[in-house]
Amino acid sequence: MAGNIGIGIQKFDEIREGDCFYIDKTDFIREWWESREKIL
Repeated sequence: MAGNIGIGIQKFDEIREGDCFYIDKTDFIREWWESREKIL
């Protein structure tokens, strides 16, 4: 599995075209927000 680390790339089409890794942190952010933790 080849891929690039697309640091700073914000557009999904550029991530796909550049064969970059994409990590969806939606659930992580939701859990953190709902936990009201100050420090992780």
